[in-house]
Amino acid sequence: MNLLHNWNHNDSTPCQWIGVTCTHDDAVSTLNLSSFNLYGSLSPSIGGFTHLVQLDLSFNQLTRSIPKTIGNCSNLEVLNLNNNLFEALIPKEIVKLSRLTVLNIFNNRISGPFPDEIGNLSSLSMLLAYSNNISGALPLSLGKLKSLVSFRAGQNLLTGILPPQIGGCENLRYFGLAQNQLTGEIPKELGKLRNLTQLFLWSNQFSGVIPKELGNCEYLDTLALYSNNLVGEIPKELGKLFFMKKLYLYRNRLNGTVPRELGNLSSAIEIDFSENSLTGDIPIDFGSITGLELLYLFENQLTGFIPVELSNLKNLKRLDLSINNLSGPIPMGFQYLTQLTMLQLYQNSLSGIILQGLGLCSSLWVLDLSENQLTGKIPRYLCRNSNLILLNLGFNQLTGNVPAGIRACKPLLQLRLSKNSLTGTFPSDLCNLANLTAIELDQNKFRGKIPSEIGSCVALQRLHISNNYFTAELPKEIGNLSNLVTFNISSNFLSGKILPEVFNCRMLQRLDVSQNYFVGSLPSEVGNLSQLERLKLSDNNLSGLIPVELGNLLRLTELQMGGNYFSGSIPKQLGTLSSLQIALNLSYNNLSGKIPPEIGNLVMLMYIFLNNNHLTGEIPGSFTDLLGLLGCDFSYNDLSGPIPSLKLFQNTNLSSFVGNNGLCGGPLGSCTQPLSSHFDSPNINDKNRRLGKVIATISAIIGGISLVLIFVLIYFMRKPVDTIAPSENKPLQVQSPVSDIYFPPKVGFTFQDLVLTTKNFDDSFAIGKGACGTVYRAVLPSGLTIAVKKLASNREGNNMDNSFNAEILTYGVVLLELLTGRTPVQAIDQGGDLVSWVRSYIRNHSLSVDIVDARLNLEDENATAHMIIVLKIALLCTSINPFDRPTMREVVMMLIESNERHGHFDLSSSNNTVGGCELRREVGKGFVMDIIGKQCVCEDIIGWRRCNGGGGIRRKPWKASL
Repeated sequence: MNLLHNWNHNDSTPCQWIGVTCTHDDAVSTLNLSSFNLYGSLSPSIGGFTHLVQLDLSFNQLTRSIPKTIGNCSNLEVLNLNNNLFEALIPKEIVKLSRLTVLNIFNNRISGPFPDEIGNLSSLSMLLAYSNNISGALPLSLGKLKSLVSFRAGQNLLTGILPPQIGGCENLRYFGLAQNQLTGEIPKELGKLRNLTQLFLWSNQFSGVIPKELGNCEYLDTLALYSNNLVGEIPKELGKLFFMKKLYLYRNRLNGTVPRELGNLSSAIEIDFSENSLTGDIPIDFGSITGLELLYLFENQLTGFIPVELSNLKNLKRLDLSINNLSGPIPMGFQYLTQLTMLQLYQNSLSGIILQGLGLCSSLWVLDLSENQLTGKIPRYLCRNSNLILLNLGFNQLTGNVPAGIRACKPLLQLRLSKNSLTGTFPSDLCNLANLTAIELDQNKFRGKIPSEIGSCVALQRLHISNNYFTAELPKEIGNLSNLVTFNISSNFLSGKILPEVFNCRMLQRLDVSQNYFVGSLPSEVGNLSQLERLKLSDNNLSGLIPVELGNLLRLTELQMGGNYFSGSIPKQLGTLSSLQIALNLSYNNLSGKIPPEIGNLVMLMYIFLNNNHLTGEIPGSFTDLLGLLGCDFSYNDLSGPIPSLKLFQNTNLSSFVGNNGLCGGPLGSCTQPLSSHFDSPNINDKNRRLGKVIATISAIIGGISLVLIFVLIYFMRKPVDTIAPSENKPLQVQSPVSDIYFPPKVGFTFQDLVLTTKNFDDSFAIGKGACGTVYRAVLPSGLTIAVKKLASNREGNNMDNSFNAEILTYGVVLLELLTGRTPVQAIDQGGDLVSWVRSYIRNHSLSVDIVDARLNLEDENATAHMIIVLKIALLCTSINPFDRPTMREVVMMLIESNERHGHFDLSSSNNTVGGCELRREVGKGFVMDIIGKQCVCEDIIGWRRCNGGGGIRRKPWKASL
């Protein structure tokens, strides 16, 4: 459309043209061409319109610079050039327009600084220059603009300080310089602007304190100082601003307490002090601001209870007190706030129940109470008014089922209930919620099958149900979830095959099915997940070949496949995974063949774990290209040849290479020297670490004796034992003249001889203390010097715990005697006692069947495996620290489990240490730690697990029925 259709250059005067207004003598006074879709540049001839009073060219597509001749329009009062494409500098000639009252140049591409002489525009009342590329410092002459009412220059590139001279703009009401790069302190001279109503200085780099003089701006209704570097306390003087409606101080570094004087802001509608370092209590005075609709105090360091007075805020719509140190209950009155739409109190220490009336009187949209200590059940009315879109109650101590009202909440987008104690089956009603994008039920106590109805949640993007008790097979309907991005079902009891339909979820970025009981091969369709970034399949019963199609997953950053039965060779196609960065874990499988040199192409890789397989050949020389590698483990394979010269390999612990008879170089020593038998550790890779019932005769004998001893110990726990018990005076015979060997208790001396020669085991004869008691030096009447170990008794303390621990200790020593065929007292150079000898042997030779009494039947693998397990239990019972010893109930459970095992032990964290190493032990989960060389070695009752080289493999939870 031609909007200038009547513009005819043949006309004698333009006064009849569209957009043109003239004076009585046909001089053009107004030119209004706003939104005429004009393009091109503004002609310098504009300077010929000396009678022009108003020029409005806004909302067009005019380009290039504002002509300098604009300064010739001496009568110009209004200049609107906003919303165009003007570039270059503001012409300094513009300051000659002494009658100019309005200058609008916002939303252009103007650059350079404001003219220094801008203060000469003495009549200027409105200067709007926001959304440009104006740079440099603000002119000091701005303070001369006494008539200025509105100055907005936000979203530019202004630097330097805010000049104190701005306090001279005595009529300024609207002042905005947000989104610039201004520095320094906010000048206290702003307090002179008594007419100021709105101050916008957010998103700059202001530092220092908030000037208390702002409290003099009595008409101020909006103060936005957020996203700066302001420090210090919030001035209590701000409490005098009775017209204040919106107070935004968030995202600074403010500290101190919130002034109670702010409760006087009777007109306030929104207060946001979030993302600071405020301390102390929330002022109860806030409950007096009856018109308050928004209160954000999240991400501070506030303490104390949530004031019940906040329940008086009948107009409150949004309340966020998250990420503080608040404690106590949620005020009862919150359930009666009829306007409340968003309540976020997450990441505090709140306790008590969740108000059961929440949602009954209000239309809640968002409720996030996660990461607290809340108990009880989920309220049933949260979605009564059908507005709830986000419910996050995770990381609390909630019990019971998911209420029907939640399961039928049609607008719900996210349901996040992780890490509680919720029970029941998977809420299949959730599958009817067409808008649901996230279901997080992980770390609860849900049971049963995953329903086939899950396939109806077509909008689902996140499905997290790990660490529950879900059983049976995955429904093939999972494949209908075409929008699924993250899928985590780890640490459940799921079984059967991983169905090919799962890999129809082409949007998947993270897939975790680890620590279940899946069997069969990994479908080749896994290669269809082109968006996949993390794939975790560890600790299942998967078998067959590793699909070469994994090489198609070019976005993969982590691949965890350890603890399965995968066989065959490592596909060379894995070398195409150029994004693989976090880890490549193929440990604890049955892989064979050579390591593909193509793996050396994974130059971003940080961790590689290939241990406990049957790999042969050399570690490829291409691995020297893995310069980002931080950790590795190649132990317990059949590798040979020199270790590549990569610095990490040369400096890493030898534990990462042991169990490979042919390897040399690096920490294993020079390839020119014969390999030490020290590295010929037994290969425990075979899957007999997952044995079922042990049926060997020797296992039954040891298990039977163990259980009999348990009942004997329980019986004798009720009887006190004297520190020095009477002994039968049977003669003993010296077997050897060597003074520091152990003498079997046959003939030669009596117990009374030992009492006399040690002066009733006086401390002056003590030469050392072990886990089971004290070793004394005794010189017999014959002149022979021997070491005597006095076992610790249940009288070493005056409470039942000490007595109980002594019995556990004694029981452990008895088990060690049965297994090793040795007696409790050993040679001094071996530690003086059997426990010390066993630990010394393990430290020097590793834990193997060689430690067991050779007279036992060692041909049956099941039997020897059971003996090793019982030996580990014995070491637990003889831990030096009594608090590290298991209870008798735990011992019984471990012995039963060693005979009838269906699960695995979980390397869960704890905070105990043994010999400087972390000790991890939970009820029903036993672990032994010792020092082997300088390496911290940790083992569970089933098999060895190194603390610093096992690839982070976390075994299945031991879920025995108690």
